[in-house]
Amino acid sequence: MHPLTLLQREAEALDLALHSVEVLRGDELVVSATNPPLTVDTPRRTYSVSKTVTGFAVGLLVAEGRLGLDDPVVRHLPEHSPVHPWTGGTRVRDLLSMQGPHRATTYDRAGRGWVESWFRVPPTHRPGTVFTYDTSGTHVLAALVERLAGTSLTDYLRPRLLDPLGVSGSFRFLTDPEGVSQGGSGLVCSPRDLLHLGRLLRDGGRTDGNRLVPASLLREMTTPHADTSLQAWGAQLAGGYGHLLWLPVAGGGLMFGMGGQLVWTDPARDIVVVVTGDTQACPTGDHRLIDLLLGELGGAWGEPAPGATAASPGALSWPAPRHEPDHARPLVGGWAFRAGDATVTIDLDLGTDGGTLTRQTDAAGGIVTLPLRYGEPVRADLLTSRGGALPGDGGPGTVVVTSGWTAPGTLDVRCAVVGEVLATLVLRLVTGPDGSLTVQSRGYGEAVDPTWTFVATADAS
Repeated sequence: MHPLTLLQREAEALDLALHSVEVLRGDELVVSATNPPLTVDTPRRTYSVSKTVTGFAVGLLVAEGRLGLDDPVVRHLPEHSPVHPWTGGTRVRDLLSMQGPHRATTYDRAGRGWVESWFRVPPTHRPGTVFTYDTSGTHVLAALVERLAGTSLTDYLRPRLLDPLGVSGSFRFLTDPEGVSQGGSGLVCSPRDLLHLGRLLRDGGRTDGNRLVPASLLREMTTPHADTSLQAWGAQLAGGYGHLLWLPVAGGGLMFGMGGQLVWTDPARDIVVVVTGDTQACPTGDHRLIDLLLGELGGAWGEPAPGATAASPGALSWPAPRHEPDHARPLVGGWAFRAGDATVTIDLDLGTDGGTLTRQTDAAGGIVTLPLRYGEPVRADLLTSRGGALPGDGGPGTVVVTSGWTAPGTLDVRCAVVGEVLATLVLRLVTGPDGSLTVQSRGYGEAVDPTWTFVATADAS
């Protein structure tokens, strides 16, 4: 059986949404599968894959002689002095290897002063000693790059790396409130862009015979600098950490972003595997996906499956409620629910084949209308949401809605948000004989408004 078939089967069992899967073996693209309407050129948030890209930028500055790995970080951002001695003694290489002085990210994503927070929050331990995953440390590195380069992270990388690789114009970093590129989590690019970056890493920093990345930089990135055996994120990630690159037990290097954004490169197998998706509806879903992709299926990507051919685009499918047509019924009306301190109103205009679900909340002032077509996915424009009703409202993105009547009087709806943020929204609506409606609603994703998660019953208004 083709490994892609096994991957999709396991993803369905775990309730993981796969958006794209591409596998490059040598120079041949042996798998290219997408989940319509997404394509391999659809820009989307890659979260902590950003860290490896920031690592490339830092390494290039070192190669240009403009930065030293043993430089104290505060030397290049002196406006944040004075600092705690442990913070002041933190070197560039400590942040590259996730051995900084903080046990966790220091900034508040909804607040200001992201860079400053790293210098102001008291450190918990001496730097260069233990592995502690800290996104704010990589954000500080991005600020350092932009300070030394005199331009944005993307513009610094564009002529040196991105253009020679053929990376698309959609490649960009979101910025923090002060305008600093989110080098730890803000990269927006396409799956095909990730394939180009993975190929560069697999091929030792060369493309088309030209060296873009010094061999010394690649050695630093792929050499274990931190012991990750105490992390609890899955067996594969216990292999070690280089310079902003995971070194999995299976071999090679792994760029890993929240929600299942993965780029696995293995020179020994001569492969690059790129997976994008959203695993947030499954507890520890991204780590389970890594262990599946690199562990059970790891060896299969490097060898042609007997009688198997490359999967064509459109081979993936969205997680969807099952639909029993006999249970479908027209349903028109409005109901108001309490969700914490907020009021959530749901208006339904449903026939036997589908219709619309409109959700409004007084807390966020937001309104969103989801189109429903039972038994098949429906694409909607993210901009149909107003006032923050959907994560990422106001920015480019795509919403895919699946729905179905799963039992008498029970309608399940699932909404995937793909763009500058990733989110999964799940609703179960159960009708009562008296016209009441019970709603169980859950939102998964760091930017999801809390009012998406509630359970309540309301009478028809």
